[in-house]
Amino acid sequence: MKNNYCIIMAGGIGSRFWPMSTSQFPKQFHDILGTGETLLQQTFRRFTDICPPENIFIVTNKNYKDLVKTQLPEITDNQILLEPARRNTAPCIAYGTFKINTINPDARIVVAPSDHIVTNEKRFSYFINTALEASADDDCLLTLGIKPTRPDTGYGYIQYNDKKTAANTDIKKVKTFTEKPDKEHAKKFIASGDFLWNSGIFIWSSKSLIKALEMYLPDMHATFKEGEAYYNTDKEQSYINKVYPTSENESIDYGIMEKAKNVYVLPAEFGWSDLGTWGSLYTHLKHDDHNNAIVGKNVMMYDSSNNIVNVSNEKLVILQGLKNYIVVEKDNTLLVCKKEDEQLIKQFVSDVKINKGDAFV
Repeated sequence: MKNNYCIIMAGGIGSRFWPMSTSQFPKQFHDILGTGETLLQQTFRRFTDICPPENIFIVTNKNYKDLVKTQLPEITDNQILLEPARRNTAPCIAYGTFKINTINPDARIVVAPSDHIVTNEKRFSYFINTALEASADDDCLLTLGIKPTRPDTGYGYIQYNDKKTAANTDIKKVKTFTEKPDKEHAKKFIASGDFLWNSGIFIWSSKSLIKALEMYLPDMHATFKEGEAYYNTDKEQSYINKVYPTSENESIDYGIMEKAKNVYVLPAEFGWSDLGTWGSLYTHLKHDDHNNAIVGKNVMMYDSSNNIVNVSNEKLVILQGLKNYIVVEKDNTLLVCKKEDEQLIKQFVSDVKINKGDAFV
C-alpha cells in the first residue's frame, strides 16, 4: 500500500452543470447529492482505502487552493498541486507523476477525476487494487472501462480484444478509442459486446507513464523532467508558474492513450457515473410519483413529470405543465432547459460570458 499513490484532478469548471457550477465555485466543491460531503471530499475519502492519505495529491487551479484546503484540512500544502493555467489533462498528469516519482520511483499511481459518483465503493477498491497490482508487474498503461447499460452518446467508448496482460487475464488489450459517438454508432457498440465506457480513470507505474511521455509527448516530458530538482521544495511553485502556461494543451487520451501500444482496459462495474450533466445527476436522485427529481424544500409541482429541479431551500417555486425539463436556480441565475438539449448548456455559458460578462459564470 505504501507504493500506491493517487492524483485527483480537481481543476475543471464543470460548465455543463451551470448555473450551480461556476468558475468561482465549480461542481467538485459542491455537495450535489445532499450527502453531507462534496464530490471532492467523497473522492478523497474513497481513495484512503487504497493508499495512505499522505500519498493522495490534488491537482487544481491556483484559484481553488483555499477551497481545497477548507474541504480537505487533513492534507498538507505539498499535496496540493496548483496549476497557473488550464492546459488539459496531460500536463496536470505529467506534473503529478514526475513529482510523485521524485518521492518514490516505485510508485504505482491511479489518476481520477474529482467529480465521479461511485455507489459500490468496495467493488471500486477491488478494481483499482487489481489494476495497481498489474501496473507493478507489467509495463502497461491501464484504464477502467465501465460495462455500458445503454447507448449513451455522452461517454467515450473503448473497444478491446482478447489479448490479455501477463499479470491478470481479466485485463484486456485496447483496440480503439471513440469519443462520444452518435446514437446509431452507440447502439452498434453496445450490440457488439466488445465496447466499454471510458471512465477517465487511469492506472500505471510512474516509470511507465514517464516512458510514454518521453515517447509520445517529448516536449512535455522535457519540461517536467527539468523540474525534478525543484519538486517537493520551496522552489516548486515558481518553476511550475514559469513553465506550465507554455506546456502543450493536450489531453492524456489523445496525447498518449490513443497512440501507445501498451494500453489495456479492465472491465469494471461499481455503480459509476461521471456526473457530467444534469441528466446524469437525475438518475442518482430520488424521484417523486411523477418521476420528478427535486432538490429544494419549497417546490410545488402541478401536472409536471420527468423533470430535474434544483433550487435553494429558501426559494418557493411553483411549476405547472412542465415535462422533461431542467430547472436550476442559483444566486441571481435561473436556467430552464429541455433535458434532451442539455448539451447546449455549455454554449449557453459561453454566450452569457460574451453578452453579460463574467459575473454570471
